Amino acid sequence: MFYRSSYPFVKNHLLLIIAAVLPAAVLMWRVYRADRLEHESLKLSRRLIIAGCLAMVVSALVENGLCYLLGFAVAEDTVLYNVITYLGIVAFAEEGTKYWMLRRRTWRSEEFNCRFDGVVYAVFVSLGFAVLENVCYVLIFGFRTALLRAATAVPGHASFGVFMGVFYALAKKNEIRSNASASAFYRVLAVLLPALLHGLYDYIAVQASFYSTWVFVGFIIVLFAVSVVLIGRTSRQDRYFEE
Repeated sequence: MFYRSSYPFVKNHLLLIIAAVLPAAVLMWRVYRADRLEHESLKLSRRLIIAGCLAMVVSALVENGLCYLLGFAVAEDTVLYNVITYLGIVAFAEEGTKYWMLRRRTWRSEEFNCRFDGVVYAVFVSLGFAVLENVCYVLIFGFRTALLRAATAVPGHASFGVFMGVFYALAKKNEIRSNASASAFYRVLAVLLPALLHGLYDYIAVQASFYSTWVFVGFIIVLFAVSVVLIGRTSRQDRYFEE
């Protein structure tokens, strides 16, 4: 009796989870297949997805704590509060924790030997983050949210990962070539640029006006288009670091 009565509940939630996970899985597969020289191991790929999920948990704790403290200093629902929250706290907490997990899992890995590897690694971490975040949102708000986030938030996280990965690979290449200053510069860019893009994405998305909606649509179209171009170009120009 319990099994029969609970079956619709389990079935509905399973469908929601599939709807939440599928867009990220498709994007992971596309990026994985774009790696022309040497595909990464499934073991490392799984570790990166799990690392992304952990980054989501850590960033949520950081964001909640910092936003709570911000509430004592700045009135909520003001322009200043939103700017600090979305362009500062949320953007850097999320992209910073992604980068932290990415570096811990891959910087010294023997598999990290090609330039396109940086893109694959960063996208997998970012989409691992997006998977867990998406599941949480979809289970709370339902299937419409799954459809909306499949077209916006999930490819958004993937795009931030592409920018992070390009600079992350440049940092690794320069470290191998004993150029410490250039490596440090690209490591900063690997966090800074995705965080700025992420902050703009969130800040524009929460603006409630007709014009801001079209600005947001234009922003994500450009963001996604540039990311696709970067993936294609980086894949075609992929080389081993030693070359």
